[in-house]
Amino acid sequence: MKICVFVEGAYPRTTGGVSSWLQYLMEQMSQHDFIVYSISPRQREGLAVKYPPPKNLRELREIYLEGYLDVEPKHNKRYNLSPSEKNAIYQLIAGEETDWDSLFNLFQKKRIDSIPDFLVSKDFYDVVYELCATRFPYVPFTDMFWSLRSMLLPLFITMDQDIPEADVYHAVSTGYAGILGSLAKHKFKKPLILTEHGIYTREREEEIIKAKWIQGYFKDIWIQYFYNLSSCTYQYADKVTSLFEKNRRIQLDLGCPADKTMVIGNGVDVARFAAVLREKRPGYHIGAVVRIVPIKDIKTMLQSFSRIQSVIPDAHFYLIGPNDEDQEYYNECVALAEALNIKNLTYTGNVDIRNYLSFIDILVLSSISEGQPLVILEAFAAGIPVVSTDVGACREMIEGPHDEFGVAGAVVPLMHYQEMATQCIRILQTPQIALEYGESGRERVSTYYQLDQMIQNYNTLYLSQEVKKDGRDRISTERTV
Repeated sequence: MKICVFVEGAYPRTTGGVSSWLQYLMEQMSQHDFIVYSISPRQREGLAVKYPPPKNLRELREIYLEGYLDVEPKHNKRYNLSPSEKNAIYQLIAGEETDWDSLFNLFQKKRIDSIPDFLVSKDFYDVVYELCATRFPYVPFTDMFWSLRSMLLPLFITMDQDIPEADVYHAVSTGYAGILGSLAKHKFKKPLILTEHGIYTREREEEIIKAKWIQGYFKDIWIQYFYNLSSCTYQYADKVTSLFEKNRRIQLDLGCPADKTMVIGNGVDVARFAAVLREKRPGYHIGAVVRIVPIKDIKTMLQSFSRIQSVIPDAHFYLIGPNDEDQEYYNECVALAEALNIKNLTYTGNVDIRNYLSFIDILVLSSISEGQPLVILEAFAAGIPVVSTDVGACREMIEGPHDEFGVAGAVVPLMHYQEMATQCIRILQTPQIALEYGESGRERVSTYYQLDQMIQNYNTLYLSQEVKKDGRDRISTERTV
């Protein structure tokens, strides 16, 4: 079977849950061929490939949505849009139920020779003028025009892509990846699976509310725009999976039909991490397996560790992961650590995390948003207690409300560095509790979060989509790759 996967802002140059999940999927399903479309905002110099390509990865295409920002467009061209095409664009920017079929046809029939030109054309001008006249009579037209142009440029670039025919399409978010998946479904009439690790719409909404670069009523327009993208993906997808039940219910609240939804949890190679030989090193050792980026809220961890070190001077803290994805934020973290006079702090960069799981006493996670973090499952498999913020499935994983294994660490509120420090100190100073937590985590991951369970669930899902087509439309890999 040939499977085409669409990911956004991740694989293969960014480490993290989605990238690791995709790598697991391809490595463990050698019977299938994969094509990966990876969508990123922009190309960044020096950002290396972090994952070796599996043998069954037949093609990797990287798409950069901001690559057209420096293009000088030609103004005032005419594309002679039909009334239905104009109406579809109006519906999209007005936040109304959108005729996506018309939009997909418009771009896939190659009538738009240049996306930058189209967004300063007379046709686009007419649609924005109508929106201002009917919905926003008191908003300066120029402000609205350039704001909408910035909003739609990445979306229209996405819809202008050439997509290969495959047996099954699999999108990993409802954003631009979901739009590509919907476009593929529209074009080839083949099954589309959506897997949401977080809830894309809610994450974008939180970002926009906090953003300083969007002001006033434009925030509502942007938020509704991302809700519209989600609606499109939920409409076109044949099956929609989430990592845990709470997120499935959010998908229902956002309008996804219940009969499309199902839960497939994450899994890790438990034996691989259980084989880590644990050793007790002198002092106390806390580790965080993270990328140094704002959504991981590294600053809360640093403030927490400063407090821990004031009580336990021989405590050590390891930030285990890449620090080259957001240089500005990394520099801010370094400056904060210096201001707090933190000692025994190590930024490891890219390493084999098992070397650190062999001796750290606690794994901490202070993320603002998560799905079902693989790093927690890997720590559990190695018998390490976890202290995490209350995001995504972290509470369910640590407290295990539906099993008898007991607590495997502590859950703390977002950005509450004092409580994070208190819980870490309690566990570090009570070895028996740390041992019990570690054993609870090991039993939970062994029971519910095995990698082969996850792979079997996705393989069954892929095959069920193929069966739905009776194999009549099966694509020959040799013919198309």
